[in-house]
Amino acid sequence: MSWRVLKKPIQARRSASPGRRTLAALALGLFTLATALAQDGLAPVTIIDFSIPEPLTQTPGDPAAGERTVRDSRIASCLICHALPIADEPDPGNIGPSLAGVGSRYSAAELRLRLVNPKAIDPDTIMPAYYWLDGLHRVDLPYQGRTIYSAQQIEDVIAYLLTLTDDTEGSAP
Repeated sequence: MSWRVLKKPIQARRSASPGRRTLAALALGLFTLATALAQDGLAPVTIIDFSIPEPLTQTPGDPAAGERTVRDSRIASCLICHALPIADEPDPGNIGPSLAGVGSRYSAAELRLRLVNPKAIDPDTIMPAYYWLDGLHRVDLPYQGRTIYSAQQIEDVIAYLLTLTDDTEGSAP
């Protein structure tokens, strides 16, 4: 089990620009988080250019299972925060961006990182990490040491999101 970040090391210097310092901090943070992920027994991932190119499982994602997962309020429905182009969902959230057309805006690898640990992209995001355990705060005792989604659920959700290529709200894929 391993987690690797394939980027050239960024050396932060006193004279480095704010952008370089931010990238250096991000690289260090990803390395630290990578170590924690490998220790927790989760599927190994490699971040390359703000994506995770390799699937977390050997089994391809199932779009129908992914739709059931994003709608399942017993786990963590994406509809709490996002609008999805599902005609029979009357009250979607509006905290996050609409997911209509998300399949035409992002690749599977980019979606995978956004689901596994969105804080690797934006440390200030309020989106939860669906396949991450390290650095979480105020986790209720029954949920400690557990991810929100399994590795297969991540792959199923990605398969479903990739079917959402129309930017029109309220239409089924």
